[in-house]
Amino acid sequence: MSPIRSRRDFLAAASATAAASMFVSADSASADQKQGQATSDSQDVKPPVAPIGVFTKPLNSISFDEMADVLAEAGFDGIEAPVRPGGNVEPEKVEDDLPRLVEALDKRGLKVLLITTDIRDASDPLTKRVLRTAATLGIQRYRMEYLKYDLNQNIADQIQQWRPGLQDLAALNHSYGIQGLYQNHAGKNYFGAPIWDLHLGLQGIAKSDLGVAYDIRHGIAEGGMSWPVALELIRPHIGAMYIKDFKWDGNRLINVPLGEGRVGKEAIQAMKLGEFDGPISLHEEYLDHRKPELVPDHLKAMKTDLQTLKQWI
Repeated sequence: MSPIRSRRDFLAAASATAAASMFVSADSASADQKQGQATSDSQDVKPPVAPIGVFTKPLNSISFDEMADVLAEAGFDGIEAPVRPGGNVEPEKVEDDLPRLVEALDKRGLKVLLITTDIRDASDPLTKRVLRTAATLGIQRYRMEYLKYDLNQNIADQIQQWRPGLQDLAALNHSYGIQGLYQNHAGKNYFGAPIWDLHLGLQGIAKSDLGVAYDIRHGIAEGGMSWPVALELIRPHIGAMYIKDFKWDGNRLINVPLGEGRVGKEAIQAMKLGEFDGPISLHEEYLDHRKPELVPDHLKAMKTDLQTLKQWI
């Protein structure tokens, strides 16, 4: 294949590819490839596992090419890329830098499985620029910004007040052929933290337009003993699965390597990742992402967590 000589050429090529494969899921292709690697005479073939990526917030200080090299060597299928201020790609530079990131990953057989954004307003011109560029490049999903409650106001009323905005965003996503995702995040005023409110807020909205990035760490932290009930309630809305671990230190939550806290093998198996057709994103958040000198430690930790996850699926 001839090298892509400019951003415009790359976007044009990506647009043609995206149009030609509109009804073909990249995730399904990845799963089919993994299934084909199993021996044909095996009588105990496991179901194909969805693509596993990693959240690249800790890797902002290295180049796109270097990031692609080290993550391919670590065994990941792709990444969850922050496209927000201070992220891998600045939103204002999305038309220039996101194609460069996709191209660097493509050379190593990796994909941008989803992007993380500050998007929450369908009428914002920057929202449209980011989504248009991502969709043109074949990126199928993005995570949106959080909504937060005013605890001095009626909670049920606030959920209803947010619904028109969620519906508008879902309609915009539909027009671009991209899926928005809302992450459940622990916290006393986060919409979606208790899960049931997120289920109510998304009623009547197609998962393909706006779904949920289910975070097992935050789900267990908020759900206590009943988190499996909340998981089953929200499962029909889930478009991506987030993996990370934590432990309690008194009243404080502390992020820890996978397998050293509350998120064990039983929790991972309850997520039914072997039956899931969306991306799985590993979040390594127990080392300080702000220190470039820790990049080698982050990479080692990511690889270790990936190995643990694969043993449990």
